[in-house]
Parts: sequence; C-alpha cells; structure tokens
Amino acid sequence: MTPSSVDKSEGGAAHAASPPPFQNETKSGPSAAIAGPRDYFDLMKPRVMTLVVFTGLAGLVAAPGEINLFAAIIAVFALAVGAGAAGAINMAYDADIDAVMRRTRLRPVARGIVPVSEAYTYGIVFAMMSVLVMAMATNYVAAGLLAFSIAFYGLVYTVWLKRSTPQNIVIGGAAGAFPPMIGWAAVTGGVELNSILLFAIIFLWTPPHSWALALYKSGDYAAAGVPMMPVAKGARSTRIQIMIYTLAYLAATAAPLVTGLGGIGYGVAVVAGGGLFFLLALRVLMSKAGEANAAEDELYAVRAGDKAARDLFAYSIAHLSLLFAALLVEHGAGLYVPLSRIGWIG
Repeated sequence: MTPSSVDKSEGGAAHAASPPPFQNETKSGPSAAIAGPRDYFDLMKPRVMTLVVFTGLAGLVAAPGEINLFAAIIAVFALAVGAGAAGAINMAYDADIDAVMRRTRLRPVARGIVPVSEAYTYGIVFAMMSVLVMAMATNYVAAGLLAFSIAFYGLVYTVWLKRSTPQNIVIGGAAGAFPPMIGWAAVTGGVELNSILLFAIIFLWTPPHSWALALYKSGDYAAAGVPMMPVAKGARSTRIQIMIYTLAYLAATAAPLVTGLGGIGYGVAVVAGGGLFFLLALRVLMSKAGEANAAEDELYAVRAGDKAARDLFAYSIAHLSLLFAALLVEHGAGLYVPLSRIGWIG
C-alpha cells in the first residue's frame, strides 16, 4: 500500500535500449514452473506489509478510546490483507518494468511464475475482502480509508504517477501514510489532528527514504524508463530535495510532542534519532551520491561514492520504526509520561 522502497526483491542498464518482451500469461510444458504458496505470499510484498501493519497498529494503540481486542486483531489483519492486495495489483501492472530492473526481477509476476491475470484477480479479491472485513469489525470510516488507500496506490500511483512524473514518490507517498490513520479511525470512528500528524510524518518521510535508494539505484530506474528524481532531474537536485524534505520530516516528527500525543520516550526518539537522520541527510547533500549512473548487480551493493545514500536509506527505516515503536510502547504499555510533567512543554 506504499510506494515506499521498503519492498526490496531484485533490469539493468544493459537492457535499456531494447528490454526483453514480457510474457507470462501462459505456463505450459513439462518444465514449466508451478507457483507455490510462497510465490503468492510474495505477491503481497511482505516487507511493505510489515511496516504497514506496524504503523497501523501504533495508530490504533495510540488512539483515544477503547476497542474490543478481537475487533482490534481483525482490524490489523484487514489492514495487512489490504496492503498485500495493493502490492499484488502493483506487481501485476508493473510486471514489464519489474522484469527489467535487477532490484525487482525476481518478483513472482516478473519472472513468469504467476500470470498477470492471476495477480490482478488475487489483488482485487483480497482488496474487497479486506475492506468488507474492516467495515464489519470496526466502522465505515476505517473501511473507507482502507479502500481509498488501496485505490490510491493501485491506480493513482501505480498506473498514473509512477511512469509519468518525478514527483511520483511524493504524491504517491500518501498511500503509505494512511495506515496509522486507518488504525486510529478503527478506534475513534473519525479523523483527528493527531491522526493527521501521523499521516504527515510518513508522507514527509517517504521522499528522503525513497530518493536515497534511487540515488544509488538510478541505473535500474533509467533502464526501466521510470522517471525517478535522480533520472529526471539529476543527482545534485535530488540530494538538495532530500535535505529539504528531511527538514520538513523532522519538523513533523516533533508535532506530536506539542499536541501531547508523544511523551518523554517519543521525545527522546525525536531528538536523538532525528539528530542522526539530519546528519546522514547532510552527508548525502555533501556527497557525490548518484553521480555515476549505473545499476548494481545486488540491491545493497553500492559504489563508494553512494555509501552516504545507502546509509540514509537504511537508517530511515530504523528511524520511522523507532518513532512508532515509542508511541506503541508509551500508549500500549502504559508508559506514557507527558513532557509537561518535567516542564518541557506547558
């Protein structure tokens, strides 16, 4: 349910001029591979699903009010299935470019193990099921937000934005920012300021996270014809924009301290974790990351000049997880201590 680059499976520049034709609608012959349970599970982009579930659970736990434990479990399950459904639809539509990119060529549709038509059916059926289950277990607001996020990722980002504009990941980042808002709505039945702040945090986190990866994988995107920022605007412009969005992201992470959503534990994560995030983004800004436009054979193999971008990419996942873990622990384990108690705010 997110264009975030957390979903890493495995194109290259050598294929840029004439990518091989994509064919996977039929599987025949004695040597044809047969898709197994793991292939269909991989359709759901499990790494993305993990982050979606985690941030959605944090939103659910941090929300004011009560929710039945069974309903909460079903809501988180519906959120996971919805995220997986969006991932399957994305894989079906992007099978042609996934087959070109080294980063994604081992995905089940790209390598022909699962036909495009099956991936679409799988995604659409599970999408409808997840929304229906969410509506029955919680409320129509949460179900509506889940439906919108799936449609936004599957149609707005995947079909329209991804191949048409270098702002694809900026606008498309909204899809991955909905989970905590959905979790919050599952409890409260509405959208409130604090849930919007959680949305904003992930929305502003997505560009520096994704563009850091794009800097050292620009050859992959260029080979597939995807106009990611380093490909369309160049490495230097991308490094500057990473810094700008980093500042906006860090400002957004501090907002829950002002509204009272985040306590002392969250404050420590904001100050200490955010400080390191800033330093890594600054190092990217001052580096030559992305200057050599060549795809790598392995996802995490980087040229020496791109190490700063790789480090920011890796740490960005840890930092976002740290923030939401702090909220989860504070509100879920009863360890919330407001900053006002020690005189930091009000």
